[in-house]
Amino acid sequence: MNRLAHETSPYLLQHADNPVDWWPWSAEAFDEARRRNVPVLLSVGYSSCHWCHVMAHESFEDPETAGYLNEHFVSVKVDREERPDVDAVYMEAVQAATGQGGWPMTVFLTPDAEPFYFGTYFPPSPRHGMPSFRQVLQGVHQAWTDRREEVAEVAGKIVRDLAGREFPYGDTRAPGEEELAQALLGLTREYDPQRGGFGGAPKFPPSMVLEFLLRHHARTGSQGALQMAQDTCERMARGGLYDQLGGGFARYSVDRDWAVPHFEKMLYDNALLCRVYAHLWRATGSEQARRVALETADFMVRELRTAEGGFASALDADSDDGTGRHVEGAFYVWTPAQLAEVLGPEDAELAAEYFGVTQEGTFEQGASVLRLPQSEGVFDAHRVESIRRRLFEARAGRPAPGRDDKVVAAWNGLAVAALAETGAYFDRPDLVDAAIGAADLLVRLHMDEHARLARTSKDGRVGANAGVLEDYADVAEGFLALASVTGEGVWLDFAGLLLDQVLTGFTDESGALYDTAADAEKLIRRPQDPTDNAAPSGWTAAAGALLSYAAQTGSEPHRTAAERALGVVKALGPRVPRFIGWGLAVAEALLDGPREIAIVGPALEDPATRTLHRTALLGTAPGAVVAVGTPESDEFPLLVDRILANGESTAYVCRNFTCDVPTTDPERLRRALSG
Repeated sequence: MNRLAHETSPYLLQHADNPVDWWPWSAEAFDEARRRNVPVLLSVGYSSCHWCHVMAHESFEDPETAGYLNEHFVSVKVDREERPDVDAVYMEAVQAATGQGGWPMTVFLTPDAEPFYFGTYFPPSPRHGMPSFRQVLQGVHQAWTDRREEVAEVAGKIVRDLAGREFPYGDTRAPGEEELAQALLGLTREYDPQRGGFGGAPKFPPSMVLEFLLRHHARTGSQGALQMAQDTCERMARGGLYDQLGGGFARYSVDRDWAVPHFEKMLYDNALLCRVYAHLWRATGSEQARRVALETADFMVRELRTAEGGFASALDADSDDGTGRHVEGAFYVWTPAQLAEVLGPEDAELAAEYFGVTQEGTFEQGASVLRLPQSEGVFDAHRVESIRRRLFEARAGRPAPGRDDKVVAAWNGLAVAALAETGAYFDRPDLVDAAIGAADLLVRLHMDEHARLARTSKDGRVGANAGVLEDYADVAEGFLALASVTGEGVWLDFAGLLLDQVLTGFTDESGALYDTAADAEKLIRRPQDPTDNAAPSGWTAAAGALLSYAAQTGSEPHRTAAERALGVVKALGPRVPRFIGWGLAVAEALLDGPREIAIVGPALEDPATRTLHRTALLGTAPGAVVAVGTPESDEFPLLVDRILANGESTAYVCRNFTCDVPTTDPERLRRALSG
């Protein structure tokens, strides 16, 4: 029997009707494999994964393949977004054994959960040097039946090798000027000056590195750092990676030019990039950055917000192309004929020129991904805006991509931070309200009375999986941003509860951090990875939240923990800066103080108080924290003993135990926070 029907993961529910006798990840599944004396097939993917859908259709929906699986294996299906710990442990094994990884991830395990054979996507028939999935199943079954000792030896060696890959932490000192300068030099060497971004194809949006570059420029004045950030943001925003009609970013570009994306849209990418573009606008006043930040925020609220107030994980890459076939990118691409059908011949000609739609197509089947002009030209802005609006309205009539409705705590924390700041910068209280709604859901549904977080929820029903380090860190980051924006100290209190969990449950005596809590389910190894992937690593995200909380409260244990955690950035920053961008950004904040800004006024609604508060939020000093309230307020430790100067709203700026002269002048405050 298939046991996935009662799961909360949309990905698992997609497989609930397969003829495969799927089990969710559970001790019972491995007990069943032990009872039957068969190996376990572990299949890991996620809802918006294109090749996961392909393999499911080709193999897991095939009755003959399912019959063979059911006879000779116990099959376990895992949503990597629900169980990042399981995914991380076995992905490390796959990458160590094969030199590459990806999803779907296919791993064969002993009943003791020890891996012995690996792969990713397997086709239904041999192609491109790959065996078919049936051949793989038959080979594994034969090895299990005829060469059991050899299988056990391989599995044992893999587990021992993984145990020996513990990260050599070693240094509890945070990076200094030298390491950050070396990191910048390393990024400069890998930078693509023609196209923006780093490295070749496929090209992923380097969100965390961009935050580092913006903070480094703010602290040092480095024009090279700012130029790399500006040019990369411009190229991404003009390319097919960015949805030119509806806002928001796709997961990555398959080419070096940001032209053709892999069309899935992830919450974490859009939250991170929304914040990057808002910070770029704050640093430069770029109108493009302002537009992209707001359009991306509006995309998240319009298309990812759930009925409960949280944010869904992703939109699929695939959708119905109008013929009943699910095709990647079908919702987003256009042909000249489709433009003419919506716009008429004259506007269609302009749209084709403006958005780069050609007769040959830039994607597949003669269709093109919309991009902005890559060279200078004069276009009628009002006419272009009319075209964009009509195309967006027409596209809304197409079959929409599927949505993964599960709410992931960490990614909602990132969205809270992005929406709170973007709403504050651009006077959009509706965006701040959306951030508050998501934060409220996280407290109400995901947090228990002991401040323990659940990883996911769906339709108002909390999932069974415990939160991992990135959940605690990113949710705390969101709450801290919300506290600075709203002046409501309760969000600072909630952040403190979560970060206390980080100190007690995820940190060892050396200051190193683990991805799972000390009392979490024991896997073949305890996952621990300080490097960024698609989002900040839990390790460096925790360092950032701990540092901000310490700046808000003066808590020495939290600051010490942040500094010790940043020792890993001292080791990795100069060597692999592309993969520890958030850690470098946090290190910039540490070197700058970070600044502690207290705004006191007769009332939060007082115009002078609001002006000083907004000026403080728009300061570019890396990692600065803001507290706002009345002199009588006890919600923020930074407000204690702060008085009004001459009865007027007043700003206090402190760092490294030294405070500037209080000021009532917004321009003076702006200069003090300009980096």
